[in-house]
Amino acid sequence: MTSAAVRVQGLWKRFGQQVAVAGIDLELPAGKFIGLVGPNGAGKTTTLSMVTGLLRPDQGSVEVVGHDVWRDPAEVKARIGVLPEGLRLFERLSGRELLAYTGRLRGLPGAEVDKRATQLLDVLDLAGAQHKLVVDYSTGMRKKIGLAAALLHNPEVLFLDEPFEGVDPVSAQTIRGVLERFTASGATVVFSSHVMELVESLCDWVAVMAAGRIRAHGPLAEVRGEAPSLQQAFLELVGAHGRDTGSDLDWLGGGAR
Repeated sequence: MTSAAVRVQGLWKRFGQQVAVAGIDLELPAGKFIGLVGPNGAGKTTTLSMVTGLLRPDQGSVEVVGHDVWRDPAEVKARIGVLPEGLRLFERLSGRELLAYTGRLRGLPGAEVDKRATQLLDVLDLAGAQHKLVVDYSTGMRKKIGLAAALLHNPEVLFLDEPFEGVDPVSAQTIRGVLERFTASGATVVFSSHVMELVESLCDWVAVMAAGRIRAHGPLAEVRGEAPSLQQAFLELVGAHGRDTGSDLDWLGGGAR
């Protein structure tokens, strides 16, 4: 495997007059748990969409495990797993049927799909709901079955957009355990989040994004620097440290009547 799981050069994306991603250059190391962090509207989802081949950039290039995303899309898609934000699933299938369908689309033999699906359903605490229609799944269950589908073909790089958003603590802990096991095997996880405490507890490498640009990137300890937490370092990097928190709202509060 190449030393860089992802290599991005000069990546731009505009929507009308709005610049969503402003010419970023970034190399993400292989075999790491990587967090792409930033406030809402920073460009994280747009960046991940371009990196995974879901959205074509206006300019720039993207390589994943040494293959150009747009020149060699089939090879790239065979090597990655993707769990995008707001993933639309085939809701009239059961959880097991969804995994069977996904596995056959990936070209896996039926017996292997069945074995892997059984193992993933068990590990992700979905075995009891495997014959239930996805339309009846909770948010946490949908995230878990989506993760199972993304992992089924054993990708080299897994991309997750806000995977813990709207997920209950029990499901979040289950997802976390699976992802930690995945990276321990030498694979790469890239996930976006705006929850710094979560990123700090999971990741060993981070990239901080704001206003469509990369403000800092590198090992977690290096990006955090002398700050007491990643949250504090992040606020300073994006220029939010010391921002007015509502001193003019003197009318707000239980005693102001």
